[in-house]
Amino acid sequence: MVLVGDSNRNTLYHLRVPGAYRAGRGVHGEGSNRTGRRGQHLELSVPLGTQAYDHDSGELLGEVLEHGERLVVAAGGDGGRGNARFSSATNRAPRRWEPGWPGEEKTIRLELKLLADIGVVGLPNAGKSTLVSALSAARPKVADYPFTTLHPQLGVVDRGPLEEPMVMADLPGLIEGAALGAGLGIRFLRHTERCRVLVHLVDLAPLEGGDALEDLEVIEDELATYNPDLLERPRLLVGSKLDSALEDRREVLRAAAEVRGLEYVEISAATRQGLNELKYRVGGLLDEAPEVEVMTESFASRSSEEIEAASDLDSDSDGDGALGSDSEEAAEVAVDAAGGSSEEPPTP
Repeated sequence: MVLVGDSNRNTLYHLRVPGAYRAGRGVHGEGSNRTGRRGQHLELSVPLGTQAYDHDSGELLGEVLEHGERLVVAAGGDGGRGNARFSSATNRAPRRWEPGWPGEEKTIRLELKLLADIGVVGLPNAGKSTLVSALSAARPKVADYPFTTLHPQLGVVDRGPLEEPMVMADLPGLIEGAALGAGLGIRFLRHTERCRVLVHLVDLAPLEGGDALEDLEVIEDELATYNPDLLERPRLLVGSKLDSALEDRREVLRAAAEVRGLEYVEISAATRQGLNELKYRVGGLLDEAPEVEVMTESFASRSSEEIEAASDLDSDSDGDGALGSDSEEAAEVAVDAAGGSSEEPPTP
């Protein structure tokens, strides 16, 4: 079975439909010394950033990062030697032959980590989707209730005619305990590992009030729990919804940014106030940010037992090649790579 990178795909949604995924079976050898036809490869297109894990061992089998890149996750078998290979001067019609050997049969867990320059993180309803829609042509769902965004959205942000555009990812809202499986967190925290710069949104006018510092620290704690290196990434602290901001929350965030040594910007995506400054600040951080290590140690690389203990991510998959997933970002595939051609002797 071969995974093929497809830049036109953004999710693993097409692999959620239950079904059997088997490579083609080879054909037996025939008369006149004809070798049997090889089995057809099974090729599954996946979005860039897809990682393949052996479900039983937790081993990372590889990753697809470029369009057209091919990753073999289960090898097919091969045919044995037919009777013609054992003929000799004294035995012109041997009855001896060798059987082929079967292909690999295994369960593969696919996980997607979006490839983006900038990751927008924050509590639910902090204005992440509104920001991405204001800066790019992306149109994520926007509403006045939490957890509006259920799937990550990518948008391309134009920096001007002389600058390379930036890819910004709108990540679904995180809540306390997300790194341990609460809410939707563990399904989407993995995407932050690929982002070179993090834009941390804190609502300046939450419907239920609360402490701005506490809202800031909740996300920081989840990032640190999931992968401590994330807090070392270049990060821009952004106060959102400036058009209806509470003054005390503005003061708290300014002080928090100064203590942490972070740049701080206040914006209103609805009125577009501060968006140009935001693009300038983010662009500067991105220009100085180092490249992100492709394969990082994280929750996603732990064993399947640890993952299932913390989060009910994986759906049941039977031995017949069923495929299922509770999200677009993780899929479990039972694959059977059939054997190749066989050179069994023809029937006399």
